[in-house]
Amino acid sequence: MKKLVVNDSSLCMACLSCEIACSEAFYKTYGNSCIKIDVKKDNSPNIKTCNQCGLCAKKCPEGAIKQNAKGIYMIDKKTCTSCFKCVEVCPKGIIVKTEDKPNPSKCIACGICVKACPMEVLEIQEN
Repeated sequence: MKKLVVNDSSLCMACLSCEIACSEAFYKTYGNSCIKIDVKKDNSPNIKTCNQCGLCAKKCPEGAIKQNAKGIYMIDKKTCTSCFKCVEVCPKGIIVKTEDKPNPSKCIACGICVKACPMEVLEIQEN
């Protein structure tokens, strides 16, 4: 199974390089990203990444989200009816809904954010 993991969140400087890289690569602007960095109550960074849990697939009424051979849950844009149930049920709130695209999108463990992180906090794991 392939997925994006956080190696050591204590190294995160909350520089948002990962968010910016994802946002610019997939949405051509900053503001939407399949990875989110916010701050916990103790002021430490809270890195939200997709762990490929599959809850989005289970809740999709159209069956538009399926797991591929590498374990990545992918949204089939042709089958998706844009009901956004996946956005609502994502426990980390990282399935992206934008006004300029009809369908939501999610992390596909592409590694763009990994390459952008100056502290090497992120990693793509394949089990």
